[in-house]
Amino acid sequence: MRRLYRLLATHRDYRLLLSAGLISLAGDWTMRVGLSYAVYALTGSTLAAAATLLASLLPQLVFASAAGVYVDRWDRRRTMVLANLLLAAGLLPLLAVHDRHDVWLVYLVTAGQSILSQFFVAAEAALVPHLVPPEDLLTANALNGQNRDVARLIGAATGGLAAAWGGIALLAVVDIVSFALAAGLLLLIRPATAARPAGAAHRNVLREWADGARLATTDPTLRVLLLFVGVTGVGEAIMGTLLAPFVRDVLHADAAAYGVIVAVQAAGGLAGGLAAAAVGHRFRPRPLIGYGALAFGVLDLVLFLYPLIVDAWWPATLVMAAAGLPGALTLAGLVTLFQTHTDDAHRGRVFGAANALEAAAMLAGALTAGLLGERLGIVAVLVTQGAGYCAAGALVLLLLRRTPARAYRDGRDGDRSVLAVAGDAGAGAG
Repeated sequence: MRRLYRLLATHRDYRLLLSAGLISLAGDWTMRVGLSYAVYALTGSTLAAAATLLASLLPQLVFASAAGVYVDRWDRRRTMVLANLLLAAGLLPLLAVHDRHDVWLVYLVTAGQSILSQFFVAAEAALVPHLVPPEDLLTANALNGQNRDVARLIGAATGGLAAAWGGIALLAVVDIVSFALAAGLLLLIRPATAARPAGAAHRNVLREWADGARLATTDPTLRVLLLFVGVTGVGEAIMGTLLAPFVRDVLHADAAAYGVIVAVQAAGGLAGGLAAAAVGHRFRPRPLIGYGALAFGVLDLVLFLYPLIVDAWWPATLVMAAAGLPGALTLAGLVTLFQTHTDDAHRGRVFGAANALEAAAMLAGALTAGLLGERLGIVAVLVTQGAGYCAAGALVLLLLRRTPARAYRDGRDGDRSVLAVAGDAGAGAG
């Protein structure tokens, strides 16, 4: 805990970034939770509600990688400020949604928000190494991951209420305010981005995109990490699609129990994120990703299979809570290894490629769950999620063991630090 306090107390700009991210994400989760409810209330159609997810994932698949090219060209702080302001302005059409005939505006706005978010996400991930010293990078990434769980708890609590009280218009106002506040905090960050490579502004965009794609697919470590993202992305979409049917048809529980399980999942992630931020710096990224994913996968298998022995829903809350720590450690290690194994000039493109791959994997997972859930059974399909995490963790531990060392400057205005990243990845914990 002392390390957490020191990180937050001594790094003002990172503290501003963390606060801006929390406010913005809380608004996003309020919108996400409430919008699904509001769209269903307007249309009475589950297909219409599901289409909002499609409107979000398809732009991520198409534009995430290209957004990374521009993130590598532009000042990351300014990119994040402008993205927040455009995200706020892009929500204004939702104020005109009054009945089911206006729902097309929801899909249009959702797609636009997804496109703009790709610039923000890549810029944030690329900026963090400029705001904290290398020895605190994993702790910072763990705190960023914890932001998501705090925001999800806030969104789960406020999204439904906002939708019930003011409909889509109130949801839009809440999210607009969150984006405006986040932009204001980001403006206070001192410019910290290293200068872009000479001539970058005049290079061909397609060539830069190809350079980033080539790096992501030919570098041995990045290739393994992208494989990890693809495998686990499919599993996450399967889990998100089938969790509610699992609670209802396998655990034989009601909607209230489902709400409890989801809340415990978020609380477990929050506690796990805090623990990861406190102790994660003692370990190297490779074992955090590998062993964290193995533990997470095993716990998921326990969650999906225990109903074969015990006919009760409450054990699911214990497993969900326990999964918070390995999940947080895995995420922190993954982001850290992506950051430190990529030179600053290519970070945006590499994170853009990872975001695009994640979207493709989630689309595949949602389609798989929808097509096979009824044919093979809910449990049979969900088991592939836990097995996928176990396989992905094993791949990281096996394939990164002999990765050749590669050093990069962290790009923080001539900082002296040089990171021998793959050497860290290949070593054990401690």
